[in-house]
Amino acid sequence: MLVVVLIFICNKLFLRPYILENDFSEFLNIFVLSFPNLCEALIGGLLLTNIGLFAKHKFLKTPSNITENHIYLFAVLVTAMYVLLQEFKIHNLGGTNFYDPFDVLFSVIGLIIVSFRLWYLKPAISFDEKP
Repeated sequence: MLVVVLIFICNKLFLRPYILENDFSEFLNIFVLSFPNLCEALIGGLLLTNIGLFAKHKFLKTPSNITENHIYLFAVLVTAMYVLLQEFKIHNLGGTNFYDPFDVLFSVIGLIIVSFRLWYLKPAISFDEKP
């Protein structure tokens, strides 16, 4: 998540102003303007997954029907609801937003990336508990 945050900050502070102030292709303009949506989906999905995995480990001491796959699915679905409803102006929890189909596209790409990352790498939390 830290890498995504650093890339987001570099895009916001350095790359985006440089691209928009100079005469670059429309593709680069769209990319630097919509890239934060991809980052939002990645960070949201990973953060909710970490919270869910931690909560499962810390608070569900007995065997549970809640698996890591359930947590991954829940995290991706909640993130999808948040980012997509924000793009369609259903809520403004992330600040003032303007509808842009490229923002929706980049949000969906971010959701796909985080989904593949979760189901491929299968993150889990385990603590070495000492008596």
